[in-house]
Amino acid sequence: MKKLLLLGAFAFLGGAAHAQEGFKLGGHIGAPVGDASKFSSFTLGVDASYMWNITKGLDVGIASGYSHFFGKDGWDDFGFIPLAASGKYRFSGAPVFVGLDLGGAISTSEGIDSGLYVYPKVGFQMSTAEIYLGYQNIGSERDFDRDRRLDSNFGAINLGVNFFLK
Repeated sequence: MKKLLLLGAFAFLGGAAHAQEGFKLGGHIGAPVGDASKFSSFTLGVDASYMWNITKGLDVGIASGYSHFFGKDGWDDFGFIPLAASGKYRFSGAPVFVGLDLGGAISTSEGIDSGLYVYPKVGFQMSTAEIYLGYQNIGSERDFDRDRRLDSNFGAINLGVNFFLK
């Protein structure tokens, strides 16, 4: 029985270690941090990317999606559409990975500028999906009134899942 369980575990981990080249689609939920926590109570978003396997364990590609920050205390909702290069490294022998999206984020809200987009991630990869924890950060400016603008970092700690579509 122990041999059968061990064989099953190796088969599962081996299936999770294969390259996942192609399209990924998923979503995330998060808690705003930094400046964003003053204006938003939580965030929801969708993630989309296309990845190419460059070498064993390393995928690169393009990423986009939408992140919606829900306003609090009289502040309006706001959102961003990221356009980024994406990289992901899977560790040999374990179904874990680290990743980074780097690019720009287009603001969908009046009074908030577009800005630099940085999104490091760490996660667990399965054969048809991945679960990750990430820190999404958008460097931008926000209008408070006609004469005052403030540099802001709209960040969130997100928990997400992406599904591999072939």
